[in-house]
Amino acid sequence: MTTTIEAPRTPRTVRRRGINWEKWGWIYMRASGVVLVVLIFGHLFVNLMIGDGVKALDFAFVGGKLSSPFWQVWDTLLLWLALIHGANGMRTITNDYAHNRLVGVTLKGAILAATVVLLILGTLVIYTFDPCPAGQPVDLLPTFCPAVGS
Repeated sequence: MTTTIEAPRTPRTVRRRGINWEKWGWIYMRASGVVLVVLIFGHLFVNLMIGDGVKALDFAFVGGKLSSPFWQVWDTLLLWLALIHGANGMRTITNDYAHNRLVGVTLKGAILAATVVLLILGTLVIYTFDPCPAGQPVDLLPTFCPAVGS
C-alpha cells in the first residue's frame, strides 16, 4: 500500500462558497489596529498634554468635550473600533481553545451580547450626556452651566 502526500503548496480544488469570515476578521484587526493607534494617541495627547494636563481633567472638561460634535464622533469611533476589535480577539481565542461545540457557541454568544450591550450604552452616553440638566438645584450644577451664571 502506497500513500501519496501532496506538496505543501498544492492548490485545493475544493472551494467553499460564501463569505470567508476569518479572512475579513483578520483584515479588520489590522485596519482597526492602525486607526485605533491614531485615535488613542490623539485622545491621550488632548487629555494629558494640552492645557494643564491631568490636573484639568474634571467634570467640566469631560462635559465640554462631549458637547462638541467633533469629539462625539472621535469618541464614538474609538468606542466602536476598540470594542469590536477586542470582541473579535476574544472570538479568535474562543475558536482556538473551546473544543466543545456547545461551549464555543455559548462563549461566542456571551461575547456578542456583551459587545452589543456595551456599544449601545456607550453610544447613548456619548450622544445624550448633558452636564447641565434642566430642573436640577443650582448648587449641584457645574459653574459653566447657564443657570449658575444668572
